[in-house]
Amino acid sequence: MLYFSRFLRCSPVFLLLLSLAFSGCSKHGYVKLDYPLPPPVYLPDNIQTIALVNRSLTRPADKQGKVLEAIVTGEVLGSDRLASDECLKGVFDRINGHRSIHVVIPPQTRLYGTGTRETPELLDWAHVRTICDASNADALLVLETFDSNSDVLLATVTNGVTAALNNKAAIPAAPSQIRVNVHAFWRLYDPASRTILDQHQAKSFLTFNGATGSNLTLPPPEALHNTAYEAGRAYIERFLPDYYTVKRELYKKGKGSSKPAFEAAFRSAEVANWQGAINSWTALLSQANRKNAGKACLNIAVAHEVLGNTDQALEWAKKSYEVYGDKLGRDYAKILLHRKSME
Repeated sequence: MLYFSRFLRCSPVFLLLLSLAFSGCSKHGYVKLDYPLPPPVYLPDNIQTIALVNRSLTRPADKQGKVLEAIVTGEVLGSDRLASDECLKGVFDRINGHRSIHVVIPPQTRLYGTGTRETPELLDWAHVRTICDASNADALLVLETFDSNSDVLLATVTNGVTAALNNKAAIPAAPSQIRVNVHAFWRLYDPASRTILDQHQAKSFLTFNGATGSNLTLPPPEALHNTAYEAGRAYIERFLPDYYTVKRELYKKGKGSSKPAFEAAFRSAEVANWQGAINSWTALLSQANRKNAGKACLNIAVAHEVLGNTDQALEWAKKSYEVYGDKLGRDYAKILLHRKSME
């Protein structure tokens, strides 16, 4: 099977990922189209540059008790300090430059917060304005809290203690898979309107093959940093559109005297010359038999949808069935009607 693909932008908000596939024996080819879904959170039009800071850090004087917390939760002591920066890096890499959105690192990139999962109070708006002004940013995205643990490491410690208390039973062997969890809380500050554009608590995890020895499973060195990086990417995708994929069938071949012209039109579609294919299929209507004409109408409908002309696509799909009785045209018209009702 062969594939031809390219990106087509039909309007400022309409993006199609197109691939035309066909096989030598099949009478059908198909087109896969990716339609955008709206993002969960919209950024205001005036927000184009976002400053990014880490507020999840603990003051040196507040570190008492972190050793106990690290043991209880399976955290590697001090690792969250470095991993939280990886979380910010995930944000930076995922969205920077996407549709004119720019993420910048301000001179003051680290702030002190609770150092735990406890959510801190809002930053003072004057402080927010100062950070944004220093980096010419329109908004301030803050990683307010960051915390990590390992489910398997925690379970291993718990099971070991339980076994030791129960008649000194043997400590059960730790499993070879380990899951690293990251909890992050984000706020997006808009200093112009003094509003919180978004605040979101997210939990992310990745599973790794651990290094096992002495009945203890340890995560690989890169586990926490990789999980934190993906957590940052996952959060910022709240502001990015997603896509859903649809498949549209079209006819590759006609019959009789129209066969050469029909196949030539399909070859135009193979190289994304959709307007040329439309012209060729339209020319066939005056000379083709009823069945070939229905196929040509269906193909014209698909070509119009590829080009972003949904209304024309619907009209040609209807014509394919109403005038020429092509059942694929009937089904396609129903699909287009449903799609238009959802827009």
